[in-house]
Amino acid sequence: MEQQAHEYRIEKYTAGKQAEWDSFVDASRNGTFLHKRGYMDYHSNRFADHSLMFYRNAELIAILPAHIKAEHFCSHNGLTYGGLLLAYGTTTNEVLYLFDIAKKYILVNTAATKFIYKPTPHIYHSYPCEEDLYSLFRNGAAVAERKVSSAIPLGKPLPISGRRKLTESVKSRLNIIEESNFTTFWNILDERLQSKYNVTPVHSIEEITMLKERFPENIRLFCVADNNGNTLGGVVLFITECVVHMQYSATTEEGRRISALDHLYEHLIHTHFADKRYFDFGISVEDGGHYLNTGLIAYKERLGGRAVVYDTYIIDLKQNGR
Repeated sequence: MEQQAHEYRIEKYTAGKQAEWDSFVDASRNGTFLHKRGYMDYHSNRFADHSLMFYRNAELIAILPAHIKAEHFCSHNGLTYGGLLLAYGTTTNEVLYLFDIAKKYILVNTAATKFIYKPTPHIYHSYPCEEDLYSLFRNGAAVAERKVSSAIPLGKPLPISGRRKLTESVKSRLNIIEESNFTTFWNILDERLQSKYNVTPVHSIEEITMLKERFPENIRLFCVADNNGNTLGGVVLFITECVVHMQYSATTEEGRRISALDHLYEHLIHTHFADKRYFDFGISVEDGGHYLNTGLIAYKERLGGRAVVYDTYIIDLKQNGR
């Protein structure tokens, strides 16, 4: 790689840099509200944060949400996706160099020997931003996980197929409502996850309520209720510039019987969020992608979703460092 003409440096993120960090997320090509400190830091007690900020001379050109876990330098296990967030002016050659100095920084300043990297999937990019994927290849990174999600391009969605069509009589008894209070839906979600999978939601009701207060335009809950006001189901959406991401969904037994979520998804995809680029249903795999939940992905594909992968890469710094 050719010698860089500018001075590049790395600084570890500190709380005093929050405004600069958050402003950069907004101005980057691939950052979303998940990368802002108000979201990242809600679970800071679970992760030893070691996020990095990359400067060209005095200009911030990239940031890396990251933490340390034993011998791993991770970007970032508390986030669905992450990796380097890049300024519009940051070039491919610069990103190659940023990887080079990041590896050296990690080896000198931490006890980590492996670099775990989760790039932001392309559907979340506001402008093409895959310089990091090329840099991973150049650094001999191996794919550690490949999780399959299902997304719909909202400019030309496939029609919903293979379902029992809701009659106008049934639709007339259903009301789609945006809720600000998550309690009723969270009880439905918790019961459904416990009974079907023996798990609990990733976020507690206290956490999701706090995050909703911090990001009211990005975290939204849409529910289906009957004419008596009984909630039959709903979806929690994480909304970014380009993508509407389904974070949670659940229905009651009655909601499942009448396919209430089909009615809700049809409204969200074809009407409410038709001006967004993608609707992302989320992953349908376990064990890092080695197990595919065929029933779950078939449902998302019936709604029109097709595959987008969420990858995790690993670089062995001791073999790769120089």
